[in-house]
Amino acid sequence: LLRPIWHRLIAAVLGADVLHVDSTSLPVKDKDSTKGIVTGALWGYVGDQDYAVYLYTSTGKKLGQREGEIGPEDFLGARKGYVVADASNLFDVTFKSSERIEVGCNMHARRGFVKALDAGDLRASVPISAFKALYDVEADSADMTPEMRLRERQRRSKPVYDELLQWCQTYQSLEPPKSMLGTAVQYLVNQRVALTRFLDDGGLPIDNGIVERLHRRPAVGRRNFLFAGSHVAGERAAIAYSVLASCALAEVDPIEYLADLLPRLARGTFTAHEFSAMLPDAWKAARATAAADGM
Repeated sequence: LLRPIWHRLIAAVLGADVLHVDSTSLPVKDKDSTKGIVTGALWGYVGDQDYAVYLYTSTGKKLGQREGEIGPEDFLGARKGYVVADASNLFDVTFKSSERIEVGCNMHARRGFVKALDAGDLRASVPISAFKALYDVEADSADMTPEMRLRERQRRSKPVYDELLQWCQTYQSLEPPKSMLGTAVQYLVNQRVALTRFLDDGGLPIDNGIVERLHRRPAVGRRNFLFAGSHVAGERAAIAYSVLASCALAEVDPIEYLADLLPRLARGTFTAHEFSAMLPDAWKAARATAAADGM
């Protein structure tokens, strides 16, 4: 019943100005596998922080998806514009095309230094302090227009990032590349173009956190239901998680939304062009208008 809504969410995400992508695992029962349970993937995509959609694949790897499954390379191949992602080699082909512009995730960059500090390397406290200053600017400018946010980033964030890069470039030649600090330094230096892209555009995010936060729902699911019963069930889970995540972004109560939507979908009373009006944000706006008219 929710599949037509899912299709509209896919279109909305692909057409967004800024698209986020990140995956989370989904164990799946597979009768053809000697292991019994295989590790599939839920690929989460968020468009303009307004719409979310999940697509299921039977593997989180670059190759090996089953026939008909849409992996990240295929999905992003239909996309033009900014894509926020981590520096996985899964996206190498995606960013070879000039039609897609890579925006890095500074949360990923910061984590490497956190691991080094947790392991006792006190030198990592310097870049961690720099990231704190960067995120303080993001918090202060959260409600600003993109133009105002850009000015704040140029004034406050760019000098901090310039010093951070200089610090990392110094240690790049001194630190063993496979040490924890060396790995973190290499990541930041190698990905510096994508990681600093947010400094030149107030409409771009500093990280990919919006998708990672939405992954908490599938994570809770894994602890409760343990695995999906089949690959078909994995796709059904992706559809359900897409709707629930989009409700979260639109600040819509999913129970209220589904209680209204599902009976109407079951009756089959929608025409094709009406499905877009039933996306969570449009549904919320229509309810608000109806409530105002009734006052």
